[in-house]
Order: sequence, then C-alpha cells, then structure tokens
Amino acid sequence: MSYEGPEDEAPQPRSRRALTITFAALVPVALLGWLAYSALGDEPDRPAAAASPSASAAPGGTSSPSPGAGPLAGRVVVVDPGHNTGNFRHTAEIDRQVDIGTGKKECDTTGTATNAGYPEARFTLDLAHRLRALLERQGATVKLTHDGDRAWGPCVDERARIGNTAHADAAISLHADGSAEGNRGFHVIMPGPVHAGAADTRPIVAPSRKLGALVAGGYRRMTGEPFSNYLGDGTGMVTRTDLGGLNLSTVPKVFIECGNMRDKSDVALLTSGPWRQKAAQGISEGIVSFLHES
Repeated sequence: MSYEGPEDEAPQPRSRRALTITFAALVPVALLGWLAYSALGDEPDRPAAAASPSASAAPGGTSSPSPGAGPLAGRVVVVDPGHNTGNFRHTAEIDRQVDIGTGKKECDTTGTATNAGYPEARFTLDLAHRLRALLERQGATVKLTHDGDRAWGPCVDERARIGNTAHADAAISLHADGSAEGNRGFHVIMPGPVHAGAADTRPIVAPSRKLGALVAGGYRRMTGEPFSNYLGDGTGMVTRTDLGGLNLSTVPKVFIECGNMRDKSDVALLTSGPWRQKAAQGISEGIVSFLHES
C-alpha cells in the first residue's frame, strides 16, 4: 500500500526574478515541513561515534563504528528495522517468493501505517537508530539489516542471513502491528521448533525464548505499554513457525510488535519521539540482560 507520493518536480525558472520569487515561496513551505518532521521526533540524538565517517558497511548489512570499551565489548547485536519505506514502489520485487524452510513467502511487505499515514517502516528505522546508540554506548558492535540506504527490502531470508553471517550474540526485528481499533498492547514473537528445508531453529528456540522474556520485561517496565489484549493470552509472548526471519536464523532472535498502529491509544505513543526513546531503552535493557546471562 502506498503511503506517500512522488515529489512534484518544480518548473525551471525563466529569469533571476522568477528564481527569487520561487525561492521566497519555498522557504515557508520548507520550514513547515521541518517543523512537522521535528514534531514527530524521528531522528534521535546520536553519540559522535554513531555519525563517524569511519563507520564501515559490510556486505548485507550496515555496521556500527568500532565500539569503545564497555561491558558489551566483543558482543554483536543485529537490529532489523522491519520493512522499508520504499517497498511500495517495488511491489514486483517484494512480492517475489522466497524459501522460509516451511514453505515459501513473499520477500517482504510494505508494512502497516497509522490512519494518518505514519508508516511502520519509518517508526522501525527511528527505533533502530535509538537502540543502536544505546547498545554502542555499552561497547556492543551493532549491525542494522538496512539503514534507509536501500530502495526496497531486504528480503526476509536476507535479513536472517545478515544475523547469521555476523555470528550475532542476539538479533531482534522491530515492528508495529496493524490490527483493529481497540486491540492494543505489545507482544514479542519467538521462534517455534522448525526443522525443514533450509530451516533448523531447534538450537535457538530456548535462548530465543529467554531473550524474548527479557526484552518483554524491559520494554513493559520502561514504557508502561500493556501486553497485547488480542494475542498471546495476556502474556505478551507468541510463538510462530511461519516467519522467515525467525525460521532461517541460526542465532537467538525475536520479533517485537511494539504496539498497534490502528489504535488511537497506541498511536499516541508510537508517534512520540520521547516515548520511542523509552521503548529503545526497554529493548536495550532486555538485550543487555540476555548478553550478561549468556
């Protein structure tokens, strides 16, 4: 589903006077756009290291800069921002079927959005940036499956492969749900036992369950968001065997659905920059606890 249209091309000015008029007209429009963007608080304050030009990107993912000393030095975390804001422009590519072990599924989807048009993919990328900054401060090496630097994707099998290739100590996929109004709360999705085709989750089921429980505890503690009232029987924990990102993982991995983008109570939180910082802190706490206990 399309959440935004292509930018209109401005006509070429015919004279210096026309250029001046055009520029003057654009200034207030640009200012209004910046104010609207700032109100959502999409871009977190990053530590200097996170913006360093020395950061190197390895094939199949975006690496963090060389981490400093800290309790998580030497540990690797893969953060997967769900979907991509450009997916709707590449429907043929994302509709392509990929093998997830238990069968085939589409490469990716557009994700959901709030009724006002705030896309899940924009939410997940912002949350990923915040989470990366927190983990890097503890010395972890953080790899994103994408960093808004791709036109579409990656496909779900590649997202899993990025974590596997990085030999991640923990991996998490960030999402927000698109259920009905009145359905609210968050849930964590853990891999069930799968041994079929290219998938064998048996070695990661137990550590992933531990990771999921710690992430759920940290997230609820920091955000106050309730467990889902429509999935997980009130526990906030769901097991699935139909997600390629979990089925094909060889490292401990979970998904988190941070809230419902179609419920007004959850939307008020999901679209708040300060609340997203709390969400990142809660997820970070869970991952840090898991790494300390592993």
